[in-house]
Order: sequence, then C-alpha cells, then structure tokens
Amino acid sequence: MARSEITGKRRLLANNVSHSNIKTKRWQMANVQERRLWVPELNRFVRLHVTTRDLRSIDRMGLLAYVKKYGLQD
Repeated sequence: MARSEITGKRRLLANNVSHSNIKTKRWQMANVQERRLWVPELNRFVRLHVTTRDLRSIDRMGLLAYVKKYGLQD
C-alpha cells in the first residue's frame, strides 16, 4: 500500500458519483514517491517513501527538521 513513511499519509475512501447520482466506492491514492534524499547532518543519502507534498516541505525546511516536526526523531 502506498504510504508516506514520515507523515503516514495513505489512500482515502471516496465516492464515484455518476450523472444519475449513483455513488460507488473508490480509493483516492496518495502520490507517494520513493526518493533518495541527501541529509547534510548525517553526510549520507536516505531512501524514503514520501508524498509529493512532503517533498515540497522537505525542500523548504530540511529533512531532519521535517522529521522532528512529526515526532520521529529524538
């Protein structure tokens, strides 16, 4: 299952709604990408499954600050 390793974001249950307003269940998948991210504090690459929104935030804040925000680092 596609799931972000940092935020835990995953697929959501939604409805397809037809023209006659018949509702059928479907899944909305999160846009999860596997990426190698450079961590300057550790001086190495880390391979993670993250959403594209996570990637934008990581570019802005830095990986360790973003991970600390979600309580995954001591």
